[in-house]
Amino acid sequence: MTFKTIPILRIFDEEKAREFYLDFLGMKVDWEYRIEPGAPIYMQVSRGELVFHLSENSGDGTPGTKIFVEVDDVESLHAEVSGKNYRYNRPGLQDAFWGAKIMEVIDPFSNRVIFNESREG
Repeated sequence: MTFKTIPILRIFDEEKAREFYLDFLGMKVDWEYRIEPGAPIYMQVSRGELVFHLSENSGDGTPGTKIFVEVDDVESLHAEVSGKNYRYNRPGLQDAFWGAKIMEVIDPFSNRVIFNESREG
């Protein structure tokens, strides 16, 4: 039996969401859906096996959600996103108390994504 978790993150502005998730984090749109033209968007974005659903629909998620993502090379990811000219977020690297190195980013809707690289040993 295989499970895959896909968090639904509440967004309020499609353009700002695209700027953050696509341009800054390097994700791509897999699909998008609107019940009719002008209706709120619901879309899936991904980067490798990392998948998020982004929704403008009320009731789909709560602003300020925190997501914990395991990554195998947080320093390379940090270098990549730090090299982009995204004026609203300049994440740093931190050593976590549980022995990992982390990078936390905050989207324009107060959702937080913590990228965690575990340190074995």
